[in-house]
Amino acid sequence: MKRILTGLQPSGELTLGSLIGGISQTVKLQDEYDSFIFVPDMHAITVRQDPILLKERIRKNVALYLACGVDPKKNTIYIQSENLYHANLSWVLECNTYMGEASRMTQFKEKSKKQDNVTVGLFTYPILMAADILLYDADYVPVGIDQKQHVELARDVAIRFNKLYGEVFKIPEPLIRNVGFKIMDLQNPTNKMSKSSENHKGIIFLLDDEKNIRKKIMSAVTDSEGKVYYDVQNKPGISNLLTIYASLKNISIAKAEEHFKDYNYGNLKKEVADVVTEVLLDIQEKYNKIIDSEEIDEILNRGSEVTSKIAKEKLEEVFKKVGFGRY
Repeated sequence: MKRILTGLQPSGELTLGSLIGGISQTVKLQDEYDSFIFVPDMHAITVRQDPILLKERIRKNVALYLACGVDPKKNTIYIQSENLYHANLSWVLECNTYMGEASRMTQFKEKSKKQDNVTVGLFTYPILMAADILLYDADYVPVGIDQKQHVELARDVAIRFNKLYGEVFKIPEPLIRNVGFKIMDLQNPTNKMSKSSENHKGIIFLLDDEKNIRKKIMSAVTDSEGKVYYDVQNKPGISNLLTIYASLKNISIAKAEEHFKDYNYGNLKKEVADVVTEVLLDIQEKYNKIIDSEEIDEILNRGSEVTSKIAKEKLEEVFKKVGFGRY
């Protein structure tokens, strides 16, 4: 079975967009691949984090993934920082990465514009990402189009290393996520629903209570036409509500459009709110059972044990190839 590796970001609260755009696909892929899911907490600190909040989010987000349907029996789930081999391999890969390659990373350019003092870690973290991937001989890495460049860097570095030292690394392929169900901000439907948005009125968080969920959806920006149909360019708000409904009901946009063709905007919003509430309250019920249980630690301990063994063997092979150590 082919191996797939997915990162579970701990740097913010998970949203409805996270569920529809990413987690739901992770759940589908777990039946098709040998699935590794890791929490990249070392990546998170490229931007300053509150240590207490970061620790809480690691546990919370793992619990939410499990509540959303990620099966611990079908996935190896682990925390990046608990495996010291990631950082060790990253250094070797840094010494085989050219400045020009690293400086071309689009995300570094974009994120560095938002910071007064840019850290070296923000510049080099795509190489740590390459280590995350190459340690485990991942065949595929599910990414959005904005992250495809990072997988390409991992490929380039791996190919270069293999040519210099012999075949060590499997060359990974990016698995571009289906962007058909991209969820937009309810207050600004031309922007993606993002956990980093300053205005939370347009964002539905997975742990929002029912009152907040309904309030946010009923306050969603629409238009003045009064007709329900899908047209992203001219009716972004209505199109977003149709997308949310279709994705959660697992139907096509066309079927959602047909269902709501005689609805007014108020009734559309009410029914979308009903579906979102039903799904999220079910997730929250499962989350509340998991979050304080021993299950999370058992899963993470098992993941750490499995991945440390794999990573140790790969790093020892790399060290031997480059001439490290006494043997």
